[in-house]
Amino acid sequence: MSIAATPSAVAGVRLRAARPLLVACGLGLLVAGLSVSHLGFGARAIPASTVVRALLAFDADSFDHNVIVELRLLRLLAALAVGAGLGLTSALIQSVTRNPLGEPHVLGLNAGAALAVVSTLTLSPLVGEGLPTSALAAARPLVAGLGATLLCALVLAAASLGRTGLTPLKVTLCGVAFSAFAAALTSAQLLLDDQTLATVRLWLAGDLSGLSYGGLWAALPPAAVGLGLALVLARRLDALAMGDQVAAGLGIDVARTRLASLVSAGLLCGAAVSLAGPIGFVGLVVPHAVKALGVRDMRLVLPLSALAGAALLVAADLAARSLFAPRELATGIVTALVGVPVFIALASRRRP
Repeated sequence: MSIAATPSAVAGVRLRAARPLLVACGLGLLVAGLSVSHLGFGARAIPASTVVRALLAFDADSFDHNVIVELRLLRLLAALAVGAGLGLTSALIQSVTRNPLGEPHVLGLNAGAALAVVSTLTLSPLVGEGLPTSALAAARPLVAGLGATLLCALVLAAASLGRTGLTPLKVTLCGVAFSAFAAALTSAQLLLDDQTLATVRLWLAGDLSGLSYGGLWAALPPAAVGLGLALVLARRLDALAMGDQVAAGLGIDVARTRLASLVSAGLLCGAAVSLAGPIGFVGLVVPHAVKALGVRDMRLVLPLSALAGAALLVAADLAARSLFAPRELATGIVTALVGVPVFIALASRRRP
């Protein structure tokens, strides 16, 4: 005997099916609105209509158009790329470790990337006659990605020791410990090398000023590889979320999936850190916000986390520029002010 579906049940099914599209459209509009505001704000305020015209029909004779395209657009593109990378990285990490507190700043990726970059700058004069500045800038995303991957691998390896194996609490504690150790090594190098300290002081605070298009183009290839790898792994991550035994029963190579996810996260985080420094807590908020909107499929969570991360970092950078205008805060300070209370709230709800 079949039971006909009620109109309300059918409407509910359709709403759930359309929810990811609605979320994507909402986030896209949010990113667009924040981007226009970001480009319009500055020492010279520019109306939104002028910003749109500058992007769609650039006029080389217009002073406002040149300000937008030549001076402000680079910072916006970097904010979008860094936010998307950090949001996607956190969604990957939280899925692989099944840890809701998983985030590049907490689990050591940011600290590992920063240590690798600072070590490269410190040691480069010792290699022959010193490496050209352009070569160092081009290699920075890969160096940062390698440092992020290695330190995160150490965190996961240490957290896997013992009878209980890999647990969210152990992953978080090991991440905090290794992050502190890497930060101490970074600080020691900077104290011994004043020139490197002067070069990266603002970068280490997590800042989007002083960028160049060369640095942005250098960060895009590893970020694109990391993004592609993450999207390929999305279906396996859904299986991994049900537990290692269930995933293995479904034919998933758990170790290989974790390793590939770690490489993807390292490339994405390295690209982001190479541009803006170790900005923290962006990814902590983003995956939770996406899942709170009812999206659970990792094939959708990953791209939506990238969109939400881009929106969050553009908003944070806009706040960093406007709160104490004409003075600016480092963008990482604003994300920490928002992210630390969220981290405490999430941690207080977790059981050991």
